Amino acid sequence: MFLVSGSVLAALSVPLILGSIPPNGLYGFRVRKTMENPEIWYPVNKYGGKWLLAASLCLVGAAVAFVFIPGIQLETYSLAVLVVWVIAFIVAMTASFRYLNRL
Repeated sequence: MFLVSGSVLAALSVPLILGSIPPNGLYGFRVRKTMENPEIWYPVNKYGGKWLLAASLCLVGAAVAFVFIPGIQLETYSLAVLVVWVIAFIVAMTASFRYLNRL
């Protein structure tokens, strides 16, 4: 499940990075400042997409790496992968908002 989730998020980040998603109400870094100005939408989504890709790769990497911990219980494994994802996502969101505020 973690591999699939991470892969889907990574795939969703690519169109953002490539700048092929116009402002919309469903997909992208949707805050007032980006929705009101396409000149801000594209660079913020490109930047945020790169961070989303990195966070997704952290999720996939943790999901694979933690399997090799001898004797790890399913609950411990799941919690450890979740913690890695949450930290990576918080870093990604913080960096993206900081970038948005600089524009």
